[in-house]
Amino acid sequence: MGTALGAMPGTDVVESVTLLRGELGAPHISFLPVLPARGAAADPVARTAAVLDDLYADRQPHGLRVSGVPGKDSRSARALLAGDVNVLADVIGAESGPDDAPVKTQLVGPLSLAARLHLHAGERALKDHGARRDIADSLASGVLEHVRAVRAAAPGRDVLVQLDEPELARVLAGGLPTMSGYRTLRAVPAAEARRSLTAVVEACRSAGAAGVALRLPPGVDPRLAREAGADAVHVPAPAGTVHDWEPLAALVEDGMQLWLGLVPAAGGTARALAADVWSVWRDLGLPAAALDRVRITPREELDALGPAELREVLARVTGTASALARTAADA
Repeated sequence: MGTALGAMPGTDVVESVTLLRGELGAPHISFLPVLPARGAAADPVARTAAVLDDLYADRQPHGLRVSGVPGKDSRSARALLAGDVNVLADVIGAESGPDDAPVKTQLVGPLSLAARLHLHAGERALKDHGARRDIADSLASGVLEHVRAVRAAAPGRDVLVQLDEPELARVLAGGLPTMSGYRTLRAVPAAEARRSLTAVVEACRSAGAAGVALRLPPGVDPRLAREAGADAVHVPAPAGTVHDWEPLAALVEDGMQLWLGLVPAAGGTARALAADVWSVWRDLGLPAAALDRVRITPREELDALGPAELREVLARVTGTASALARTAADA
């Protein structure tokens, strides 16, 4: 199966959802897109903050400030997200084909969300232990309603949740700057990060999500996804030696799905990309049957691409995934 990461170009959500339902039709994974070009209320952080339960994020000079009082920005973000879910329902409802493949939704994970939201004085919410806890708890509570809404919009289809943690390496290493820029924030203990992620993963599952993929940046041990209870880990495809793939192979052997950020925006045919993965697979000693645990995605978000480039990348994603499926069947 193939899918993309979430961000898409343009401002027309009907057009975007319709395109994805076509380009990523069964057996691939279409998704509720994020359209950052629509403005601040549509960026991934504001969109995830719109899911929070009893917490709100409104724009200030230093960024999005989290509080218990809703404002114009938070109301706009919530209305935008609700409207997008309604569009998804309308597009799926108008379809006449038998496509019952999974549908995905994307959210920023609790650690990166705390890193990108700010307190009243302007400092990152990540700095305060209580704020980190409140944001994680609020997100875990809020995803219940969000996942249920997406499930209602896509009846008869599995709903998957992708949790993005782009700041997690810096969160765990103490590499995020303070508001002054002269110091860095203290590292968040790994055990606390794991608890926060686990709470959100479990909430997604409680709401009926069929699977949760944790998207990790380079520098974070991929085993964290398994420890947090996720069904899949998403990582950029390693560019080094087979040794760099071994931690991922261990997770696949344990039954986890591996979502690979493999397809570049330009260059690389589907056949060549699939052959590269299969070559590494054999070197790792993994069985061909385990390729059914691999999902293929672009290496990066797609929101900067034009229409032709977008369709071309999505075609290579699905082509690569299909080539790997044929390899598994023929081996």
